[in-house]
Amino acid sequence: MTTGTGSLPGRLASIDALRGFDMLMISGGGTFIFLLKGKTNIAFVDSMAAQFVHPEWNGFTFYDFIFPLFLFLAGTSLSFSLTGAISRNVAKSELLKKVFVRMLVLILLGILDKNAPINIFDPAHIRYGSVLGRIGIATFLVAILYLNYSFMSRLYWAFSILVLYYLALLLIPVPGYGAGDFSFNGNLVGWFDRSFMPGRLKQDTYDELALLTTFPAICLTIFGTIAGDILLGQKSPGTKLSWMCSFGLIGISSGVLWNFIFPVNKHLWSSSFIMLTAGMAFLLLSFFYWIIDIKGYQKWAFFFRVIGMNSLAIYLAVRFIDFNASSRLLFEGFYMHSAEPWHEVWNALGGLLIVWFFLYFLYRNKIFIKI
Repeated sequence: MTTGTGSLPGRLASIDALRGFDMLMISGGGTFIFLLKGKTNIAFVDSMAAQFVHPEWNGFTFYDFIFPLFLFLAGTSLSFSLTGAISRNVAKSELLKKVFVRMLVLILLGILDKNAPINIFDPAHIRYGSVLGRIGIATFLVAILYLNYSFMSRLYWAFSILVLYYLALLLIPVPGYGAGDFSFNGNLVGWFDRSFMPGRLKQDTYDELALLTTFPAICLTIFGTIAGDILLGQKSPGTKLSWMCSFGLIGISSGVLWNFIFPVNKHLWSSSFIMLTAGMAFLLLSFFYWIIDIKGYQKWAFFFRVIGMNSLAIYLAVRFIDFNASSRLLFEGFYMHSAEPWHEVWNALGGLLIVWFFLYFLYRNKIFIKI
């Protein structure tokens, strides 16, 4: 782990801002919105709050989009970092070594994140699948593809993986359930996890961050590199925007149509779910790119960039630092005079403010924690 002191050459403010928006939802923003449900008597607010809870199985809410968006942006950033390194004549072997070490560190940090405090003498009850581990594995595998395959070849890789994943779940029989069962108990992913994944599974019968779901998940990072290559290209900003919007609309349309035969399901990381969220990621990145980098409206995005430039720091910080407890100590004397149902809302908002000023302190001191 190192600390840096600035932005990469050619780094786009829109990527940092969008990553910051994403991390805001992870680090308390989503919880704040969810807690508003039933408190304002405004139908729109209640509808928005309902988008910040995961469906039990099939279906989709905005909250399901948060992690896929991060995987997508990891691919976009990967395009910039690898292209920059290649332009400096850094050997491919050296780049892969660096990404491999990064993967190992993220896997270890992910295990710590999901299991702390870890009983190292009871490995059977350690959960090995994690968000950070998945990011590390995805970026390493996609780095191999990026350094050896062209833009179009990577698209073929992504579509091939998604089709093969669908066919595997459709055609390979699961003992006791048969083939083509996408239910909670009968799907191939769960059987595979129970049979081959060591340690503890999050949902007991399967783990959405275990083995088989890694394959469709890496497609999001592949699609992120496609967006990165478009942004790195020599075409006009308007043309880049058109390309990304086109990919976005194709992705969403494909996901919606595929849903009729392979339901959108975050737990299974279904192929329809990947296409839908990839399409959404293309469109949201297009919007941020248009507003911030094309139109030049950057001041409003500073709030998000402060978060986005230290995403790893805040992800681990909200796990190991109780910002809500700090919020109660600092702000309860104010919000205790409001209606009691609102106390949790104001406390969550106070926690968000503490999180942001913590990151702002790092930003002002040019401390950017990276691996």
